[in-house]
Amino acid sequence: MTDPTPAATVAALLTVRYFAGARAAAGRSEETVPAGRSLDDVTADLADRHGDRLAAVLRVASFLVDGIACHDRRTPLPAGATIDVLPPFAGG
Repeated sequence: MTDPTPAATVAALLTVRYFAGARAAAGRSEETVPAGRSLDDVTADLADRHGDRLAAVLRVASFLVDGIACHDRRTPLPAGATIDVLPPFAGG
């Protein structure tokens, strides 16, 4: 049996993982979005998709791309990358 999802399609996506308040605001723990866009583009799309509650979280969140803090929000993200959305945590 062949995999119904071609590897090229999977590689052309980014995985977004939500933690804590971001997970609650998005209503899910993760989702995929098209690759080849910047973090600013991706977060704008996610805010449009999920509404004001997630938009508010995204404005104050930190982001990891493949486990490394992302400080350049305008550079296109590599296909297959994982973005972790980390809202501010209390007591940390």
